[in-house]
Amino acid sequence: MTDPTKTPAGSAATAEPMVRAENVHKSYGPVEVLKGIDLEVRQGEVFCLIGPSGSGKSTFLRCINHLEKINGGRLWVDGELVGYRQRGDKLHELKDREVALKRQDIGMVFQRFNLFPHMTAIDNIIEAPIQVRGENKADARERGMALLERVGLADKAKNYPSQLSGGQQQRVAIARALAMKPKLMLFDEPTSALDPELVGDVLDVMRGLAEEGMTMVVVTHEMGFAREVGDALVFMDGGVVVESGNPRDVLTDPQHERTRAFLSKVL
Repeated sequence: MTDPTKTPAGSAATAEPMVRAENVHKSYGPVEVLKGIDLEVRQGEVFCLIGPSGSGKSTFLRCINHLEKINGGRLWVDGELVGYRQRGDKLHELKDREVALKRQDIGMVFQRFNLFPHMTAIDNIIEAPIQVRGENKADARERGMALLERVGLADKAKNYPSQLSGGQQQRVAIARALAMKPKLMLFDEPTSALDPELVGDVLDVMRGLAEEGMTMVVVTHEMGFAREVGDALVFMDGGVVVESGNPRDVLTDPQHERTRAFLSKVL
């Protein structure tokens, strides 16, 4: 059950889901990667996706903000169709400019940090608010410094990515995503490229976001994080949802044999 403190009072039962997928399909040529995904992510929820490599987790995540175009079904974020406009019973794809406008509200943190190597940490954070949202540079910088402090890197504002550890770069990447004031955060295995001793700092930042009520969809292999912080968990395999439920229930007492086989190798 979702912690009621994570959502505005009275909203859990009545609010539109932050993410709703209905029979979502995605193919690359003849290879069908997503084979009819149905799920809902409630507002304020930490929603974890687990499964073996190639199961479609990251592809589904990229479909949520239309980095990948779905081939069938429907996807909504905060009540609005992703990538399309419906007229009657037909879908019409949005123009790139319209997609980019809607994508501003969705923060995404990738496996690799994707920071601009020629920019300092603070400049990486304030670039999009200034260039995309038209924010005043002084205001953006003030908020960017607050975000760096929030992720424990206030003293690294003038450092370039090459001067930061992998964990520090990933925390800057999270701050950069937060600088756009997103309503939803997507994390695509954000700790998988890090040395083990650097993982904890990144997960601590994500725990803090969860405590503040940020809606998060997290593709992860960190089962401890899923158990402790997650409100809902989905196990995917072969492009379908095999099992879903409360993370603690799924991880300790999986009902499906395929889930049991996977967890026996990762727990």
